[in-house]
Amino acid sequence: MTPQALIFDVDGTLADTERDGHRLAFNRAFAEAGLDWEWDVGLYGELLAVTGGKERMRHYVEHYRPDYRKPADFDALIARLHAAKTRHYTELLGRGGIPLRTGVRRLLEEARRAGIRLAIATTTTPDNVSALLQHAIAPDAESWFEVIGAGDVVPAKKPAPDIYHYVLERLGLAPAQCLAFEDSENGLRAARDAGLRTVITVNDYTRTHDFRGAAIVLNHLGEPDRAFEVLSGPPVNGARVLDLALIRQLLSVA
Repeated sequence: MTPQALIFDVDGTLADTERDGHRLAFNRAFAEAGLDWEWDVGLYGELLAVTGGKERMRHYVEHYRPDYRKPADFDALIARLHAAKTRHYTELLGRGGIPLRTGVRRLLEEARRAGIRLAIATTTTPDNVSALLQHAIAPDAESWFEVIGAGDVVPAKKPAPDIYHYVLERLGLAPAQCLAFEDSENGLRAARDAGLRTVITVNDYTRTHDFRGAAIVLNHLGEPDRAFEVLSGPPVNGARVLDLALIRQLLSVA
């Protein structure tokens, strides 16, 4: 069984954007605004339990900075900080500092050659998605994806399944006709609650998450000269990469 569409999360799934991308961009935005907020690697890992950049900043203030006195225009400040963060993030991408994860380009290109539709389902902003696709894949990479569900197009963010329902509706496909790719427990919950079988590729922040119910859990998608490691899932019979042949195998036993 070959899926008609592959639906990808972005941050942590297409690229390792969190630790050395978004985190650095947040810190630069905070410093630029004269704030003494500083998100180190460990703290940022804790904050990733909250999806959405604006929501993450509000959570940080509420739970980590009881000493901070909110200004009257706090919501506007959060919006300005998020816009500044996106600008810094785009600058980082423009310098080539955030490459795609292992195997991502290979699988995208194989899917395109096979006529399989591509889509994105993410909580990050459309600007962040555009910047990553243009700088890490190709200037025209947005056109590779038939549907890009991003940011605030749905009111409830992951782990709610809303963004996947949005993408499926616009693809005009049933969940059984698609395969999702995620890197986190929240992402898996969102995809599974939308009825999607899901491939997980963990990263340093999500390695210890609960991935029960995933079709397979890998360290990355693999390349011929850099085989993936199966962390959980069915036998792969010596496969070194997640390609369409292995996807068909996974779906046949799902």
